[in-house]
Amino acid sequence: MGGTKEAQRPVHDRALLLHGSKRNEVLTLDEVEQYGRDSFGDPEYVSIHEMLPAEWYGRGIRLLGRTAVECTRDRLADLMGRDLASAVRRRSAVPGVVVVDPFAGSCNTLDWIVRHLPGSEGIGFELDAQVHELTRRNLEILERPIALHRGDYRTLLGMLPVPVDRGLVVFVAPPWGTALDESTGLDLRRTTPPVAEILSHLFGRYPTHRLLFGVQVYERVEPESLEEIRAVLESSELQVYRINREGRNHGLLVGSRGWPEAVTTR
Repeated sequence: MGGTKEAQRPVHDRALLLHGSKRNEVLTLDEVEQYGRDSFGDPEYVSIHEMLPAEWYGRGIRLLGRTAVECTRDRLADLMGRDLASAVRRRSAVPGVVVVDPFAGSCNTLDWIVRHLPGSEGIGFELDAQVHELTRRNLEILERPIALHRGDYRTLLGMLPVPVDRGLVVFVAPPWGTALDESTGLDLRRTTPPVAEILSHLFGRYPTHRLLFGVQVYERVEPESLEEIRAVLESSELQVYRINREGRNHGLLVGSRGWPEAVTTR
């Protein structure tokens, strides 16, 4: 039995890149485009730093297999950056904004948030030595205003004090692992680490700062886990970005603590 052309294609899907031989290898341009083609029907799917694959690869940007799968592509990162910047503008003015990504990876989302907040300072943290080195090199090539540190954000943030008069924007997107179930949705209590644990640490680290959080979520979120997060925030709003097929979209929970929206008078 012959089988279709589709079935005979080489396998460059999520399973191979996340768990197989390509997980910890630097991908070629052909492999990046094949992954986009096979997984999403689009060879230009892995668009990062406002560039299509051929352009960023030509500039010397390189990604591991697992980073290509896990990174947030431009279309989504741009939308999340815009919404976080809009939330900052609705709040009381501050002399400066510091944007923190505790799980930076490719730094593409952090890059887009900083783009939408002119003059802001970006700080990222990455535990994995291989990912850190590639991303650090990529940021140097692009001359982005982002400081990427290797290590656990819980330890390193204590060595990087943020002035109390600054607005602190934190993008919270820990590894999902088994936290996502297609039938029940994303359980924010099962991410690594749980989202509530991350927020609790940041509340303790910055008890008097103006804090704004952007928690990356899925189109469907386990209700109790979502309410658990909303309960510890002073305000929150949920946005789902319908840029993929129904049921496969990502979203952003924007919430604040100690940084209310400015009161406007007419």
